[in-house]
Amino acid sequence: MMSRLRKLNRRQAALLAAAAVLCGAVAGGALTGHLGFALTVLGVFQAGVVAGLLLLARRLTTLLAVQRAAQRDVRHVLDQTQRRLLGAVEEMLLAAGDRHRELTDTLAAQQKAAANGTDRLLRAQTGEVEALVQLFQGFTPRAPMPPSGGFALNPTDLLDLLQLIRTRKPKLVLELGSGTSTVWIAYALEKVGGRLVSLDHDPAYAEKTRAALAAHGLVEVAEVRDAPLRPVLLDGRSFPWYDMDALADLREVDLLLIDGPPEKTGPDARYPAMRVLEDRLADAATVVFDDAHRQDERVALRKWVETIEGLTEEGEAPGRHAVLSYRRMVRQLTPQGQ
Repeated sequence: MMSRLRKLNRRQAALLAAAAVLCGAVAGGALTGHLGFALTVLGVFQAGVVAGLLLLARRLTTLLAVQRAAQRDVRHVLDQTQRRLLGAVEEMLLAAGDRHRELTDTLAAQQKAAANGTDRLLRAQTGEVEALVQLFQGFTPRAPMPPSGGFALNPTDLLDLLQLIRTRKPKLVLELGSGTSTVWIAYALEKVGGRLVSLDHDPAYAEKTRAALAAHGLVEVAEVRDAPLRPVLLDGRSFPWYDMDALADLREVDLLLIDGPPEKTGPDARYPAMRVLEDRLADAATVVFDDAHRQDERVALRKWVETIEGLTEEGEAPGRHAVLSYRRMVRQLTPQGQ
């Protein structure tokens, strides 16, 4: 009991003391015969109790209203949070769906491209095999042939080149860049009675090609000349190109094969070819330009056709090379006074 009394605050202790005093007054008045006083004090006590109860009820009502307001606020916050959460989840699901569709479409496109690429590769490989078979059907090599493809002309380009030699029968062929094609061209020229001069800037590679020509017994038909790259000035630019001394004795070239210098020697490496060699071509000549699908070569080809009179492209070639026809334009001089 005493421990509970010690836990009362000042207000509770004061109310308890006042109640005790009133109770004491009522009891004292009743014992001393002052019933009116006792009843008055008792009435005051009851009125105080009623007032306290009313005050307590009011405070409870206020607390209940505050609690309900807090509950409404909490419910509102929860509703807003739930809506935002659901909206975020729905947005994430929509974004995930869109991303899934994008990935699915991309994957389908890549699979289709891969299938098309594989199909093109198979067709290209089939075409190269067919061209290689036709090459060996047309010639019987006297020694193992060097490999084609890679840096060398591939079988499709070789087959088209040899067909040009068979049909046009050039007397002099100039090849820029020696290799596998040198041996094949020499075999074709052996049949039609022509001669081949091949230039190479790499002495080791030139010697390798000479050894191949010797192994096939073609040294009477073809020769490989060392032609180191020297600066040549064209259109205000310097290009590394074959040493002109290697060409000093060459005139009336019927067929020019441009397969060098290599791309790694510098930008627009093959552009000088027609600008330098036009005067050494026959009046009617054929130009075969390898790797014409590359950007630098496309630009060079366009400039040649636009600036060199009598040079025209013969149409689409079956491989990666371009075939051009050159016809020298001879101008008639008009006598003075006419």
